[in-house]
This record gives sequence, structure tokens and C-alpha cells, in this order.
Amino acid sequence: MWLPYGNTEAVVRIPDENLLGTIEPVAPSIASDAEAELRRALGNPIGSSALDSLASPNDKVAIVVDDATRRAPSTMMLKEILAVLTKSGVKEQNVTVIVGVGAHRPATSDELTQIASSFDGRIRVISHDCNAKDLLHLGETSRGTTIDLNKDFVEADLKILTGDIELHHCAGYGGGRKSILPAIAGMRSAQQNHALLLDPRARSGVLKGNPISEDMDEAAGLASPDFILNTVLDGKGRIIKAFAGNFQKAFLEGVALVDKTWKVPMQTKADVVIVSAGGKPQDLSLYQSCKALHNSLSALKEGGAVILVAECREGHGNEVFYDWMSRFREADEMEKEIKSRFHLGGHMAYYLAKTIEKTKVYLVSTMPDTYVAGTFKLRPSRTVNAALQSAFRALGKTAKVATMPYGSATLPTAS
Repeated sequence: MWLPYGNTEAVVRIPDENLLGTIEPVAPSIASDAEAELRRALGNPIGSSALDSLASPNDKVAIVVDDATRRAPSTMMLKEILAVLTKSGVKEQNVTVIVGVGAHRPATSDELTQIASSFDGRIRVISHDCNAKDLLHLGETSRGTTIDLNKDFVEADLKILTGDIELHHCAGYGGGRKSILPAIAGMRSAQQNHALLLDPRARSGVLKGNPISEDMDEAAGLASPDFILNTVLDGKGRIIKAFAGNFQKAFLEGVALVDKTWKVPMQTKADVVIVSAGGKPQDLSLYQSCKALHNSLSALKEGGAVILVAECREGHGNEVFYDWMSRFREADEMEKEIKSRFHLGGHMAYYLAKTIEKTKVYLVSTMPDTYVAGTFKLRPSRTVNAALQSAFRALGKTAKVATMPYGSATLPTAS
């Protein structure tokens, strides 16, 4: 079997008698013409007036796009949005594209140039800075989260969000309101929001009662976005369907499609789950790849083993994540830190620490073995086959194995 790994694939050989199955969605119907699907969505908004009727010639427009860790077809979406705005008389020099990096690394100059050059430099493209001094304060949510947002977005006359709707390990789903908080929010806002992760309802595939998601909804309400264009993608990043219109109503219709596509029922849990983060960009770093690890646990028997297949070309991917894994020995210590002095990035360390206390986790990556084992307490392996043989030695030769080729986007559920 072949699993996505960076820009290529990694192979694993599983004996027939051990193979439980592959956890992936039934092949969805892909939009035959991706650009036409985006135009269809824009022309048929959900719970909103059409974008061309919302735009005026003298408007200053802010458009939020996903950063490099997400799969959203941002350039394609921008092209279709700008076509509508231009027909409405909006001047291209009045359009600002904001890469919503949240608390991730800033967009690189090459990434910004790539977006700008796609439009011959006619539009302004910037990377959000969560520590900027000119963030504008919009108030607080009912949970006490302080909402500080990007100045260019807040001061725009027309505010548009773009992105990809997919499962998210603590917010329930990405997309929609998440393009406000944390995408263009201040560090304080993001940290206060993610500190709600200790609630058991803050998990993948859950919106109702999820404090992180509901907090994000309130933040988006304060920001008052005028329009969204979101997509639901297949495992190869191709558009299944696009959703446009009101930031809540269009998002929820996309969520319903994600549930039908990416929640996969299974009757029997596995002793070993071999999970790929999904290749680039989901496996750019260990920090991002841990989302796939988290989803894979729903398919695993207690005391089993996970083999995480993730290139991690950018290493660990988050300094707070690295610091917490270096300083704390147990998840209980991290939980106390979350309650007293939470820093964004620590949440992923907490999830990882909780996992390795009960589960054997092997990592197939390009990261140095001593680094993987010493700092992150994972079991390094050069190949998936070698990791599987180690798991068989630990769990027995009859151990049942399941594979998840698109782990960051897939959630196994009880059938």
C-alpha cells in the first residue's frame, strides 16, 4: 500500500491475514470544472445577497486566505472573487489579501510573491502578524476571550473570508469563522480561545457545545464578515463542492458535506493504525502532523500502536510545542500549565503527551532519530515497513492493521 509522504509516497507491505482495511471515504464526486464550481457557488450564495450586489466601486476590500499549512485553492478562489469585484467596479488597488497565518510562522516572501504574481502584482498581499501593535480591539466574547483583529480587515468596507472546510482536532471543523479567530487575530485572542481545549467537547467533528468553536463564532460575529467562499476537498486537494454566502449558513452546509465525506464508520478497531498526515502541506511539520495522529486514535484499540507517516520537512514546526515537550514529562503537568499560563502551541504538546502515555507511536519522517526519541518521546523509524515490524514484535504477529492515507482529514466513527 502507498501512503502520501511530502510530495511523494511511502510504501508499506501488510500481510493479507493482518490487514483489517483502509479507512478512507468512498470516492466522492469531484467537480468536473473547479473554476465553474466556484462561479456556481458565488452566483448562488447561501443566506446572503450575491457578492456583486454587496460590492461598491469605492470599497476598500479585505480578503482572508489560508496559509501554506492548508490545502485551500486560494489562488483559484481569489481569481473568481476578483472577477466579480472588478465587474462591480472595485479598483484592484483597493483590494488587500491577508494571509491568515494565525499564530503559525509568517508567510514567506516567496509565498506572498506567488499570490501577488498570479495577479501581476495588481493587488496588495500581506501576511497577518498576531503580535502587531496596530491590532484593533473589538470587545470580548461571553467566555472572556479578548478579540483583537487585523487592522486592514477591520477597517475594510467589504470583508471576505476564504478557506477549506475540514475536520479540526479541537475546533471541530476548519473553515468559516476560523478565518477570523485565530487566522487574523492577536496572539492573546488565539491563546485564550485555545485554552478552552480541556473541555471534552473540544474535539474533532463536534460543533454543538464545543467551547472553542462557539467562541470562534462569537469572534466572527464581532468582526462582521460580509461574505465567505469555502471549499470541501478530496484527499488529493480537488474540489468536491464550493459554498458561498453568509459566514455561518454557508459554513454549516459545507460541514454537512464533510460529515458525509470524511467521517468514516468502522465496525472493528485495529491493533495498529498506519496513518499518513496526507502529504504536503499537512505533513510540513510534526506540529501539523499531530492532527492526523489525534484522528487515528478513534480507530485504535486500547494499548495499540500508531505509525505516523509524515515527512516533517520543517521539523517540529512550533517553538512552544518544542519547549513544552522538552520541559514537561507528563500530560498532567501540561494541564496545570494550560490552566495557569497557557501558550498557543502547548495544546499540541498536551495532546501528544496524553497519547504517548497510552499508545506506542512510531514516526516515519526526515527528522533526526535522537530528536524524535529524546524530545518528543516517539519511536523513530526510517521506513514504514520497519515500523510495522517493530509493532508486530510489540503486539504479536496476529495484530490487525488498518491504514489511513488522509489522516488529517479523516475521522473514524463507530458504525
